[in-house]
Amino acid sequence: MSASTAESLFNAGLSEHEAHKKAQLFNSVEQQMSPTDGAQVMRWFVPGRIEVLGKHTDYGGGRSLLCTAERGFCVAATPRTDSLIRINDLIRRQSFEFTMSPDLEIPRYGWTVYPAVVARRLARNFHGALRGADIALASDLPSAAGMSSSSALVVAMFAVLSAVNRISEREEYAANIQRVEDLAGYLGCIENGQTYQALTGDGGVGTFGGSEDHTAILASQPGHLKQYAFCPVRLERCVKLPGACTFVIAVSGVVASKTGAARAQYNRASQGTRTILEFWRSVSGTNDATLAAVARNSPDSLGRLRTALRQAGGSTDSEWLPNRFEQFRLESEVIVPQACDALASGDLGTFGKLVDDSQAAADKLLGNQVPETIALAKQARSLGAFAASAFGAGFGGSVWALVSRDEAAKFASRWREAYEHGSHSAIRNSQFFVTAAGPPLTLL
Repeated sequence: MSASTAESLFNAGLSEHEAHKKAQLFNSVEQQMSPTDGAQVMRWFVPGRIEVLGKHTDYGGGRSLLCTAERGFCVAATPRTDSLIRINDLIRRQSFEFTMSPDLEIPRYGWTVYPAVVARRLARNFHGALRGADIALASDLPSAAGMSSSSALVVAMFAVLSAVNRISEREEYAANIQRVEDLAGYLGCIENGQTYQALTGDGGVGTFGGSEDHTAILASQPGHLKQYAFCPVRLERCVKLPGACTFVIAVSGVVASKTGAARAQYNRASQGTRTILEFWRSVSGTNDATLAAVARNSPDSLGRLRTALRQAGGSTDSEWLPNRFEQFRLESEVIVPQACDALASGDLGTFGKLVDDSQAAADKLLGNQVPETIALAKQARSLGAFAASAFGAGFGGSVWALVSRDEAAKFASRWREAYEHGSHSAIRNSQFFVTAAGPPLTLL
């Protein structure tokens, strides 16, 4: 089983080394399965994502430059004849059991929030009796590290429950979801609780994010970066990563959680786009649907927003909101498309400078960086990385560095040493690893 699994993963786009590592995880996962009545064991690899560029842009209709990592969830499942869902997480050594129901009570915190939210939303959107599943999973993706482990779990749960219930064959599905990008948009709405077309929303997980993570997980291409725009999700461009390059990921060790107290920080950045959009509509008399529309349609929008906010007075956000809009405009309208151009032409020098601009804007304008991620990005550049940036929700998490493939392992060691010498207390929880731009969700 291991050899054939590794071959399938390699053919899907994982490197040979990573394919064999995942095959070992799948062996462990499948040992937990006890299929009855000849039920088929279904298996999926669900990767985490690397947000190369696109810091807090997707829910504003902006652009992102995306790929997946070669780390993720190895999932095995068998269908049940009742509505019970049993999940066994081998890495956490925890199990979770619940009934698939439109009235399912969602846990208040922890990883179990995500599978429960998916199950309840599907039960609400796709009426009638739905079957449960026995699920076993294991992940080598760092948790709460900005690599979309939570969204990968959402995608994994949808993949399982959709398969055992043939959701894609349902009339409600066909009426609302025709493309993989549509599905990514729907899964984003499962997390944020919004309605997707005629598929009614609910509480979600309590964060007001977009569908960037789900898009990367569902639609990435091995060895390539994809430029997407959002609201709705649409592919704008696909560029091949220079063949001599690969990524090194530094997990800072500072938890980048979207639950608990960290949720407020994350949601402030998200809600800021809504506040700006509503204020812009009131002062401009327009009805722009997204922040991206404001940035593209009104060249003088930043100045007008600044003036209007200062005149309104009485708000502690009168300076931060214009900065938030400028960060969005720079990232979505300038940096992402120009960086894609630079990569397409093989101009890694220009690409690196644009990524530096993105990192600086995240620090000075968006305000979602911490000392550890700032230091890691600077260290990577000083060590010779072509480009380096923090990514994900921020307020902790990880930094990617684009480096020569031949030097990647040595670079990772030097980067770790530099981080250790910086006396960062989070070093004890840090990780450094090499990854290519990997495959999307893969059914084995």
